[in-house]
Amino acid sequence: MDPAASRPAVVIDNGSGYTKMGFAGNVEPCFIAPTVVAINESFLNQSRNSSKGNWVAQHNAGVMADLDFFIGDDALSKSRSSSTYNLTYPIKHGQVENWDAMERFWQQCIFNYLRCDPEDHYFLLTESPLTAPESREYTGEIMFETFNVPGLYIGVNSVLALAAGYTTSKCEMTGVVVDIGDGATHIVPVADGYVIGSSIKSVPIAGKDVTLFVQQLMRERGENIPPEDSFEVARKVKEMHCYTCSDIVKEFNKHDKEPAKYIKQWRGVKPKTGAPYSCDIGYERFLGPEVFFNPEIYSSDFTTPLPVVIDKCIQSAPIDTRRSLYKNIVLSGGSTMFKDFHRRLQRDIKKIVDARVLAAEARLNGEIKSHPVEVNVLSHPIQRFAVWFGGSVLASTPEFFTACHTKAEYEEYGASICRTNPVFKGMY
Repeated sequence: MDPAASRPAVVIDNGSGYTKMGFAGNVEPCFIAPTVVAINESFLNQSRNSSKGNWVAQHNAGVMADLDFFIGDDALSKSRSSSTYNLTYPIKHGQVENWDAMERFWQQCIFNYLRCDPEDHYFLLTESPLTAPESREYTGEIMFETFNVPGLYIGVNSVLALAAGYTTSKCEMTGVVVDIGDGATHIVPVADGYVIGSSIKSVPIAGKDVTLFVQQLMRERGENIPPEDSFEVARKVKEMHCYTCSDIVKEFNKHDKEPAKYIKQWRGVKPKTGAPYSCDIGYERFLGPEVFFNPEIYSSDFTTPLPVVIDKCIQSAPIDTRRSLYKNIVLSGGSTMFKDFHRRLQRDIKKIVDARVLAAEARLNGEIKSHPVEVNVLSHPIQRFAVWFGGSVLASTPEFFTACHTKAEYEEYGASICRTNPVFKGMY
């Protein structure tokens, strides 16, 4: 028996905006930190500029550059307070773009945040559904070579989000996961724990676009926000005050009739001068999340509403899975946390489905009555870190350790073993 298998596995869910990390068996992650690395540029320049002969200085500068970096909130505050640190976001649109920064990020996650020895714990990492197999190989290489982990499993985040809704009474591993994070939106149909790859749809609008849209609305209205702070303010406004409305025209009328009731105040302090400022938050409270349902108000490049994309996704799946897919539409990711988001989504998808059923009956002159299709959008309080929680549930099962790739396998066959990660049947 591997001694590491008796300790809880480490579960790290790396997203474009935030990384959730903690130990298997917990209900919520120990840490949620922005996925950002601040690297000290002065050392790097110093090592380039020093003369060829003075290799000791060059080596020392390189070592210091390797050690002098910050991640998460520390990185953001460092880059604000000093100009020597440059921010890099290692993950964009759900894919790792900068592997050096990603390795540094993991290093601090493991040693500074979780404070564990990577050689003593199995690891469960997550990836987005359309990731290239090479990216899994890189991840495996870093984990086994740099951190010397005893075992590694790379889970697809939509499968993990389905497992998060897994309760002992009802184990449903067939459903559509609508995963709206900060940098990517994926609609992924899953049948019996296996992703139906040909039906995955992705939408180029995610949480960051909602923030940019809120920022744009406030800027156009001429709100008194310091420009260097406007993105952060827009993000906080989005997280604290935005909600989904059922009818956009009614909502405009409500705001116009009773501005005192609906318009909120935002108070902040200018970072450069320390002077306090305040601004109003008006229509953007409901116009922000509206970009998912009417994307044309935000950009002319993509105009298909989210409910239509989800419907197309289910229609392109095998016919015998469709009813159970409509019945179990699971939300995951921070950008699905807007108030009443699931109600609006369910109503809009139901409209599309009902219209199709009526049209089919009209074509047959009402001779054949079809069963009504049940549409159900599930919302639960932990959907913000559903992927992490699903990982925590699965990594607590004994089957998890048999499904992992071990260090011995890696040394025997190389990084290519990380290309496939079996769906382990511990849940059935």
